[in-house]
Amino acid sequence: MVLQFLHKIMPTQIWNVGRDYYHTYLKKKYLKGDRPYVAGETTKAKERRLRENFFKKYCTGSGLDIGFGGDPIVPNVQGWDFEHGDAQYLFDIPDSEFDFVYSSHTLEHMNDPELALKNWWRVLKPGGHLIIYIPHRELYEKKKNLPSQFNSNHTHFFLIDEEDLPDTLSLKKLILENLPGGELMYIKECSEGYNSNSIDKHSTGEYSIEAVIKKVK
Repeated sequence: MVLQFLHKIMPTQIWNVGRDYYHTYLKKKYLKGDRPYVAGETTKAKERRLRENFFKKYCTGSGLDIGFGGDPIVPNVQGWDFEHGDAQYLFDIPDSEFDFVYSSHTLEHMNDPELALKNWWRVLKPGGHLIIYIPHRELYEKKKNLPSQFNSNHTHFFLIDEEDLPDTLSLKKLILENLPGGELMYIKECSEGYNSNSIDKHSTGEYSIEAVIKKVK
């Protein structure tokens, strides 16, 4: 919230220089292994997922956590964030490398969500699971059109089935059209502990869409 306020009051040129310098500093720090644990959206969902036996079903073997932000889905998962490269491409990661690929609140930041999904799918082994967790437009954004009032870096909004172009995409449609050989295990709204607060204030609890897709071949 503080950064959003500073972004609004600072001249654009000064903001961009400061942002780039800070990102360079963090990248060097995090690549040294100094990224701290920060409880985020993944932690919010942990108790629900434990009850659902989610981890044993979908997060076994070697895993990649895209956009983990210091909040890994399980211990010993390989984290991927801005310090490692562009999450839209996953350069330097070979095909069929991981037993599961998880991403929390990252797809909405991608300029090309279709390309991102294809590359996340590419690095997944046959028989493995791709797990997508993203903000639900009605629960999180609480508006129909960009820009997001809570995160200026969001490039798209998402609903489960409904497409409302140009800003809102259907996650289900993206999955079915871009992940060949995929079996959609489920896609659902996750709102445990949800409180909308008010239209112009950040919600609490879960406010996401969760989907699991198995790579059959």
